[in-house]
Amino acid sequence: MHAALVTSFDRPPQYTEVPDPEPGPDEVLVHVLAAGLHPRVRSGAAGTHYTSDGALPLVPGFDGVGRTEDGRRVFFAGLHAPRGSMAELVAVPAGRLVELPPGLDDVTIAAAMNPAMSAWLALRHRADLQPGESVLVLGATGNAGRLAVQLARHLGARRIVGAGRDATSLEVVHRLGADAIVPLTADDVAERLAREAADVDVVVDYVWGAPTEQALAAVTGARSDPAHLLRWVHVGATAGPTITLPAATLRKTNVQVSGSGQGSVSPEGMVGAITELATLLPQVRPAVDVVAVPLREVAAAWEARTASGTRVVLVP
Repeated sequence: MHAALVTSFDRPPQYTEVPDPEPGPDEVLVHVLAAGLHPRVRSGAAGTHYTSDGALPLVPGFDGVGRTEDGRRVFFAGLHAPRGSMAELVAVPAGRLVELPPGLDDVTIAAAMNPAMSAWLALRHRADLQPGESVLVLGATGNAGRLAVQLARHLGARRIVGAGRDATSLEVVHRLGADAIVPLTADDVAERLAREAADVDVVVDYVWGAPTEQALAAVTGARSDPAHLLRWVHVGATAGPTITLPAATLRKTNVQVSGSGQGSVSPEGMVGAITELATLLPQVRPAVDVVAVPLREVAAAWEARTASGTRVVLVP
């Protein structure tokens, strides 16, 4: 079969022939229809993701849409190197297959499911967002952040604040359902965060690093009731892998910091979230800009510059 193959962490995957996968016990052979080029996929192919073991070669790809040999259209996720989804065929554990209802095309699902899952796991499974609560999305201008805004609204959030660096994309976030937006590049960002998000119940954090330090100080320092629980869920680290957390922050406010990702959520929890989203996404109609690229052009797609908020999906 044809697949994308990573033979060096210093260059993009190359389109080549590799042996067909041989399904093991309890695995199902899936004909791949679409596979998203997500940040998670890029970091895995660069050997920088926290799950990487540094072994090469590998076929990149964490998830995808495919069709089983008995004709079912399915979504699958949680693949581990060296067997990824950027190939014509992949062997998937039967327990990780989620049958897809009609309503969205293969490419849209491949583009939306991964960022939607990160948002859904954080909001529903880690923070347990309840109707009437309020949310701050840090890093709201990317695909995942935009979907976090849409899904928070679907879950009944009373107030949603979106914060991000790109002013133009923030206007899109506002149109998608954010009640207030905060540019993280503003000189008075701390004051704006304190004013707009002082009493939020949940923070979904895609940025970490210095912006999180600033936001955490601004939000916890401005709460009208410091004892009211603030659930801060870390999902991504686009601004840096570490923060400095003053000890006093944890004593003067009731803040609960947790993470959401591989390891903090069980494989069964991941499958459960995908199953929920498979039904939910056709109702939400996710706003995702997608560029579909033939798998044979994977090297060019890997290095191409795309607009903020645009997802690349490879199609065998």
